[in-house]
Amino acid sequence: MRTAYSVETVRAAERELMARLPEGALMQRAAAGLAAACAELLGRVYGSRVVLLVGSGDNGGDALYAGARLARRGAGVAAVLLAPEHTHEGGLAALRRAGGTVVRDGGAEELILRADLVVDGIVGIGGKGGLRPGAAELVAAVDRSRAVVVAVDLPSGVEADSGEVRGAAVRADLTVTFGTHKPGLLIDPAREYAGSVRLVDIGLELPEEAELEALQDVDVARLLPEPSAESDKYRRGVVGIVAGSARYPGAAVLAVAGALRGGAGAVRYVGPAKDEVLARFPETLVSDGGPRKAGRVQAWVAGPGVGDDAVAVAEVLAADVPVLVDADGLRLADRDAVRGRTAPTLMTPHAGEAAALLGVRREEVEAGRLAAVRELAAAYRATVLLKGSTTLVAAAGGGSAVRVNATGTPWLATAGSGDVLSGLAGSLLAAGLDGRDAGSVAAYLHGLAGRFAAQGAPTVAHAVADEVPAAWRGVFPSTHPTR
Repeated sequence: MRTAYSVETVRAAERELMARLPEGALMQRAAAGLAAACAELLGRVYGSRVVLLVGSGDNGGDALYAGARLARRGAGVAAVLLAPEHTHEGGLAALRRAGGTVVRDGGAEELILRADLVVDGIVGIGGKGGLRPGAAELVAAVDRSRAVVVAVDLPSGVEADSGEVRGAAVRADLTVTFGTHKPGLLIDPAREYAGSVRLVDIGLELPEEAELEALQDVDVARLLPEPSAESDKYRRGVVGIVAGSARYPGAAVLAVAGALRGGAGAVRYVGPAKDEVLARFPETLVSDGGPRKAGRVQAWVAGPGVGDDAVAVAEVLAADVPVLVDADGLRLADRDAVRGRTAPTLMTPHAGEAAALLGVRREEVEAGRLAAVRELAAAYRATVLLKGSTTLVAAAGGGSAVRVNATGTPWLATAGSGDVLSGLAGSLLAAGLDGRDAGSVAAYLHGLAGRFAAQGAPTVAHAVADEVPAAWRGVFPSTHPTR
């Protein structure tokens, strides 16, 4: 499990550790890891041109000490001081002793444009509200340069806790972060600025409950349902699908496709697209009545392509089983009905749908995805999966770390992809996973399946569904019996 902690938690852990260590030891640990990463990127350190962008905080000190290490190995290191009166004194002295130079006025842009490597130590993890004009000008020069860019702990200009970017920000090729990931390194839009991320262990002791967590293969493998020798289709779970309409029959086909690949023993379909569903998937159990007459299910999926069928959505919400609400269902679902449910509810909006539910502009959701998913989960008392380049899953009632998933590909932005995800997640609900696990595991597998289907080229939703089994097998080690 990859975890991320808030600035407040990180600083508390740093204070506790520094109280037990000799003065400056923690910064030296960070600087050593930073210098090693920079040297690896450079390949040949001797004779390389390195520019340090140094602010007033500890990030500036880390950059200066790392620069001193590179200078001792023969690099030409110049430090651009953005706050000369507040520069870390020890780091500055170390750089000068190692032969590094200091730039205070003028010449910084030319140095940046000629550099092989730029180290961003402008702002630390506490930075908020965007960069000041002087720093923004240097960042613009970095953007024009051909230098490799390494950010110290977090790219300057992005907010550590929220992942928001308010104006100019450093676009790093590599971010070297210390002790733990920060939420902004895992959440868009900030994640786009971080490049590759390298975590340097500096000995922090952090609480068990993180602010954010990202599942890895081993976590997904542990959560996936597996049939036993005594399993039958009903013990494995039955998922009901309310999807499709005369206008959008394909939504029903794709939701059923995702559900059939999701681990449940059977899929019941309710809706006007039964002929299309049966033509593609004859194993589907179809019903001519509404959800109440469909037969026993362990979970429902309601909404993909249903148009204006509010009655069917309301019947599903009245059921005493887990329910996933997506697409048109999000618009049709009565808020009080969702809030009043005793069984789990999983809502799966994209940014536009989330904005409509919150009564804000889409741009606000995209700029503050973490805040939006938490607000929706609290407002509806439901687990919310906010789709996007980094999918976020927030549990109903809060209290648990928000899950973040980045296994997808931009090629997943194609019609019907979300319908496949809904069916997949609904099937996992029927198989017994709770809303948070079902949503995050489905997003993980869906993202991997999207990569497999695309392979760097355009793909379509039904191809994504076809690749779910490969993604499922892929999270297990090669020794696992399912392989």
